[in-house]
Amino acid sequence: MSLLTVTRQGATLVLEMNEPARRNALSMAMRARFIEELEVAEKDKSVRAVVITGAGGQFCSGGDISGMDSSDFAAGRERFRITHAMVKAIIESGKPFVSAVEGWAAGAGVGLAIACDCVVAAEGAKFLTPFVRVGLAPDFGLMHTLPRRVGEGRARNMFFSAEPVDAVEALRIGLIDHVAPNGTALEKALERATKFAEGAPEAIAMTRSILARGLADALEWERTAQAALFTTADHAEGKLAFAQKRKPAFKGA
Repeated sequence: MSLLTVTRQGATLVLEMNEPARRNALSMAMRARFIEELEVAEKDKSVRAVVITGAGGQFCSGGDISGMDSSDFAAGRERFRITHAMVKAIIESGKPFVSAVEGWAAGAGVGLAIACDCVVAAEGAKFLTPFVRVGLAPDFGLMHTLPRRVGEGRARNMFFSAEPVDAVEALRIGLIDHVAPNGTALEKALERATKFAEGAPEAIAMTRSILARGLADALEWERTAQAALFTTADHAEGKLAFAQKRKPAFKGA
């Protein structure tokens, strides 16, 4: 079974995360597949827009916690070199992106959704940024993208409270752009992608490059900070508490 299903709808490329048993977690293998397909798409002039979605009624549960290295700073830096190649491939692309969210988008899954220009969410979709619950800072470009979508105050509240946001509230605060009936987020996303694909490609590419300014600095800070946090006792406790389904007991160490 392919981790990433790749199809075409006219000029729109559809990338569907295909590991529903793990709620389409962004394992390192999944990220590598994304990078491969995004590099091909960027060079293909017949691709005028990209849609990202998830199989099995779920968008993405975020990073693979079991695969996170919590003891080696260098390994943490390497993990984010790969991750940031994927983030940059989306945000710095010359093509417009639309995400279609059904079910949960959590952690890096939120980062993936809002790295896109347009977010379509089903009525039952929920968004969660639970990084502090596992002793980590927001990643996958969220320090760059989330404040730009919802404002710094709301972004801080989402980061620090780690409370879920439903589709109605997400639309109200600007986290998403459209709400669709359950099961139809991809259909609506394809409509938006088709509309975007009608625009002049070079004009879209130039607009996206201007809007991406500041991303590199945010990602470099994120890479260093997160690699350091991987080595902390609080992160180790957060991972253990998550596995044991209990509340973590953080000690600030």
